Amino acid sequence: MNKKLCAGIVVTFLLASCVAGPNYKGEVLENFDGKEFFNRTPLSQKTLDVVSFGWGSLTQSEQWPTWIDNNPAQAPLASVADGISVTYINHATTLIQVQGLNILTDPIYSERASPFQWAGPKRIRDPGIAMKDLPNIDVILVSHNHYDHLDVDTLKQLTARQETPPLVLSGLGVGELFSKIGISNYVDMQWGQSEHYQDLEFAFVECRHRSGRGLTDQMKTLWGSFVIKSSAGNIYFAGDTGYGPHLKEHGEAYGPFALSILPIGAYEPRWFMKDVHLNPAEAVMAHKDLNSEQSLSIHFGVFQLTYEAMDSPAADLKAALDARGVDTADFWTLEPGEARTIR
Repeated sequence: MNKKLCAGIVVTFLLASCVAGPNYKGEVLENFDGKEFFNRTPLSQKTLDVVSFGWGSLTQSEQWPTWIDNNPAQAPLASVADGISVTYINHATTLIQVQGLNILTDPIYSERASPFQWAGPKRIRDPGIAMKDLPNIDVILVSHNHYDHLDVDTLKQLTARQETPPLVLSGLGVGELFSKIGISNYVDMQWGQSEHYQDLEFAFVECRHRSGRGLTDQMKTLWGSFVIKSSAGNIYFAGDTGYGPHLKEHGEAYGPFALSILPIGAYEPRWFMKDVHLNPAEAVMAHKDLNSEQSLSIHFGVFQLTYEAMDSPAADLKAALDARGVDTADFWTLEPGEARTIR
């Protein structure tokens, strides 16, 4: 019986009901009806049944370790000019180094993925690279505004630690929150929109998910994935997504990808998570749909957000790769702090 997970889910839900993020205000768009954003295929109502999900964790969720120590890791290089280097830091946080630029994805260094740091899902291991050991960051990609992907304290620290603040890219409406916390160097993006930073192009593309930091701002800002176009090959950062036709479409439009960064965790129970989170078998399908030459696993083993055991995502990924005849050298997991270079 996992009382800790149940309490974390229920308490986080109650706390979030007291807060809210910004609401996008704009004209009707292909994915915005004037009040809320929506997916091409509507989400099922089951994805809103947080109370049943929380109480179900009492009897159906696996127990996680209280703490895991990371292996020692080397600090990243100041920059990488040759090929693509990716360092897995924790959860959906990675450091991508390409063409001499440093890109950070969905950075979270806080102890909890929650509106407050005294309750909610608590990390079971440190970030693999300490913030003080990060190189200067040029661009931060924020896929959506959920607490485990948009961490306010981390963004404040990242902005304050360097003389030239990084450019922060995210979906429509999210920038209002950045502005409230003193971040001015940001761009809100619609699906299909591109922004250039020096010689890199960043496209914000469709994914199947949702947004919200409280009860009153659900679906009021836009979620998405990112494509980075570089001379070393294109890079895909999924953030969070459920499986859908958008993955094959991105593979056709932007692929092949030299590197895709795909979530493999927080997928049980499927009745609740399938709409918005890939499981490992679907992540392998996404790897193939995207025409990805190499894929890195993220979004597992740090915060217990759902029912599966801590080590299930990696084990289930291995089984899915074997079942589909994909070499494990092409879709891999890294320990926090571990890096890999693709040339």
